[in-house]
Amino acid sequence: MVAPLKVGIAGLGTVGAEVARLIEQQGRMLSARSGRGVRVVAVTARSKVKKRGIDLRGIVWAKNPLALASDPEVDCFVELMGGSGEPALSAIEAALKSGKSVVTANKALIARHGLRLAKLAEKNGGALNFEAAVGAAIPVVKTLREGLAGTTVNRVYGILNGTCNYILTRMEQEGLSFAECLKDAQRLGYAEANPSFDVDGHDTAQKLAILASLAFGTKIAQSAIYVEGISSIKPEDLRAAAELGYRVKLLGVAVRTAKGIEQRVHPTMVPKSSSIAQVMGVTNAVTIDGDGIPPITLVGPGAGGAATASAVVADIADVARDIRALPFGRPAERLRETKKAPMERHEGGYYIRLMARDLAGTAATIATRLAEQKISIESIVQRHPDGVDANGMARKAAPVPVILITYATHEDAVHRALAAVQRDKVISGRPQVIRIEKN
Repeated sequence: MVAPLKVGIAGLGTVGAEVARLIEQQGRMLSARSGRGVRVVAVTARSKVKKRGIDLRGIVWAKNPLALASDPEVDCFVELMGGSGEPALSAIEAALKSGKSVVTANKALIARHGLRLAKLAEKNGGALNFEAAVGAAIPVVKTLREGLAGTTVNRVYGILNGTCNYILTRMEQEGLSFAECLKDAQRLGYAEANPSFDVDGHDTAQKLAILASLAFGTKIAQSAIYVEGISSIKPEDLRAAAELGYRVKLLGVAVRTAKGIEQRVHPTMVPKSSSIAQVMGVTNAVTIDGDGIPPITLVGPGAGGAATASAVVADIADVARDIRALPFGRPAERLRETKKAPMERHEGGYYIRLMARDLAGTAATIATRLAEQKISIESIVQRHPDGVDANGMARKAAPVPVILITYATHEDAVHRALAAVQRDKVISGRPQVIRIEKN
């Protein structure tokens, strides 16, 4: 008989407790699928007395994560504490140095120290599995690392943050403001009290950094990603997008270009006909474009205790099967450096919303400035407000919304044209610009 895989779990929050519960409940199935038993033998967490709804009798309580990672009775160290630094980093390093395998859901740690940890895992023969770090139950890490090992990936992009997708969905469907939807997301537990990490795009950027490394064989470099959040999006942008056949999503995009790997996170208009446009609410999705295959879209719950725990247990099962895949699909020493691609060199279509002053020659001025930068317009919509107020009196001339969709052009050309339009004083306020991602 093969001895069972002995698991130690550091962190017994929502995910950690669910992992312990799953291993207990699914023990026979795990044994059948893995060819050996899987058993939690030790745990550690901040509070020993907190009620977690799991039976910890017969399980050793380690005094701290480092002690658990160094315990010779533990074969697989499962890190579910979170955070990009200590104590998670030292504990994982200790486990890998002792030849143990490590499973983690810690996207922040992998995005910051993944290369360093991958080298340790390769040197000492242990696995470093982190499927749950990106997209929770969506098996995108295994898809890129193993399922598409024989495919050249040209683009990977997706909805990687459920909080932002929920907010944009509510704004679109109910015509609510960003602030209203954010407040509701906080009430429902989808957004933190301080939501900036999610709504400003940084959570998506960490996940994209991991996906880009897997897809293109580059060293993880979160600093190489252009990041823009969703707080500037207005209900009128979502209405205009719908009328023009688009939907707005916060996307993380990594794409192979002639100038290198472009990595960016920002609100994006996607065609309603695309798979990614159909993904609503807190659901996540990732689309992969590769040579010789149609786009592959993976959709599922991107967060939550049960979804994340499912991915963690799947990684533990791989350890039990004695699978030792290279953490990033290639030897860490062969991962290439990547630099931040300047967004001004980005090429694509753009949605532009201007508040044009009701002055003679305004439209001609805007058209001239765009033409000077060789920007071609695919469509233009001008909305004329009702000319009378509630009392039947003529309104004073107010700025008129003008919405433009451009053909593919360079970002710096768009910025130069709009800067000139602002200097001409034919618009009020700042122009709204949203990039368009085609199928």
